Amino acid sequence: MKYLLLKHYRGGPAPVVDYGSIDRWTPEEIDAHVQFMRDFAARLEETGEFIDGQALAPEGAFVRYDGEGRPPVTDGPFAETKDLIAGWMIIDVESWDRAVQLAGELSAAPGPGGKPIHEWLEVRPFLTESPTVTE
Repeated sequence: MKYLLLKHYRGGPAPVVDYGSIDRWTPEEIDAHVQFMRDFAARLEETGEFIDGQALAPEGAFVRYDGEGRPPVTDGPFAETKDLIAGWMIIDVESWDRAVQLAGELSAAPGPGGKPIHEWLEVRPFLTESPTVTE
């Protein structure tokens, strides 16, 4: 089963630990945080559970179709929004329980002072079948 682990820069449930904004961390703290995630991904590559993962820039925009022959409509960027996804990881594991276990481990990435930040990660299963409508 494939799951998407969403790492929120802002948004989600109230943080357990107030680790402050990452733009106030030292370069060494940021490096340690990123290295933790790289090591985590490498460990999952060895077990065959890692599919892909990327960090995301805070800039972006919403885009939608605006009709035949018209350019797409954009709204944004909204880097100041309260909800901002910092990155994602796709894992392929045996069960929901394993996905939750791994998300919990990833939540322990270090922050200021090298202490685990206990961040919330959103775990979303990939749809495996088209939804069916029953009457």
